[in-house]
Amino acid sequence: MDGYFTSRPHHQLRESVRDFAENEVRPRIPAMESARTVHHELSRLIARQGWLGATIGKAYGGMGAGHLAKTIIIEEISRVSAAMGAMVQASQLGAAKVVHFGSEEQKKTWLPAIAAGECLPTIAVTEPESGGHVLGMTATAVRDGDDYVLNGRKVYVGNSHVGDLHGVVVRTGPGSEGLTALLVESGRPGFRTGEQKPTMGLHGFSFGELFFDNCRVPVTNRLGAEGDGLAVAYSSSVLYGRANLTAVALGIHEAILEESIRFCSERWRYGKQLHELPSIKMKLGQLQSRLMTARLAAYHAVHLLDQGIPCDAELMNAKLVNVESTLDSARNAMEIHAAAGLFTDRPIERYLRDAHHIFAPAGTSDIQLLRLGEVALGTAKGQWSQRLSAVTRLAPAL
Repeated sequence: MDGYFTSRPHHQLRESVRDFAENEVRPRIPAMESARTVHHELSRLIARQGWLGATIGKAYGGMGAGHLAKTIIIEEISRVSAAMGAMVQASQLGAAKVVHFGSEEQKKTWLPAIAAGECLPTIAVTEPESGGHVLGMTATAVRDGDDYVLNGRKVYVGNSHVGDLHGVVVRTGPGSEGLTALLVESGRPGFRTGEQKPTMGLHGFSFGELFFDNCRVPVTNRLGAEGDGLAVAYSSSVLYGRANLTAVALGIHEAILEESIRFCSERWRYGKQLHELPSIKMKLGQLQSRLMTARLAAYHAVHLLDQGIPCDAELMNAKLVNVESTLDSARNAMEIHAAAGLFTDRPIERYLRDAHHIFAPAGTSDIQLLRLGEVALGTAKGQWSQRLSAVTRLAPAL
């Protein structure tokens, strides 16, 4: 598909990101795996490369390069470290709310800082008791003069422990029109992060808890109008969350195939390299087939997004196909490695662990299938990619 979706500048971007990932990210992986905690230094180093501004317009200091370029950036970093790929995707997801719903003053204040890597943003929607049921949230913001007073708790917030600016969706009234989004700086009184808990994978990335205890935020930090919170949450998830996580899964998938080929070339059985065994060659063929299909689904979806063409279904399908195929390929790769895959001197077990982290965010596979079922039945409720196409469609710099 090179030459169809991607151009020469896309290839140059890929080479640049891959070179950085190999030289700056890969050497730090052992330390991240050992510490199992957020890597502040590397997160900031990656941010300073300017890649967080892939979908931020040039007028605000960004690349203005579009969603396909953003996908390539996340994919290439995730190919080396899914943890750092997750950091990049979470930051770009956090930037989306300002791009789409920020006032001109908010855009001028925050987008150049994000694009320059001086500010790592997040988006905080999920709560422990409501999970993916956005309307079930109970964290509140009460208007008090020129401020809102926030109380409540958010969980599974990407970049929780490195974030500088949190886009928090809270309840300001009843029902679907009672949700509002606010920008909360990390240093505000009444705000704190929870203790970072050990996780199965994505070591070096943080996705933890945020607490608000009578945290005062000025009304000028509100994104859009009061009641726009549902739109902020859903549009960010559909347009950015699904595409971004698709890219992380794609990077892991490519790493799985590369490592499996490397392993099979190093191991010999019956006087031949391991991949000469028909059963192993077939498994490698399955990995190759899945990866080709997954990349096609991913690139096609974000290509449509860059063109301003309605593509909610394609974004859902891309996330579904990429997550499920990456998990399947990770399991097959473990079968190829057999007992050797259980040791941490080879990365295949890390890929398996990391892949499981991409399953739930922005909707599990069941959620994607449910929504795709509605598309098939003609009962889908509009398309976010169509509603926000004017902002989504950038003039690519690539």
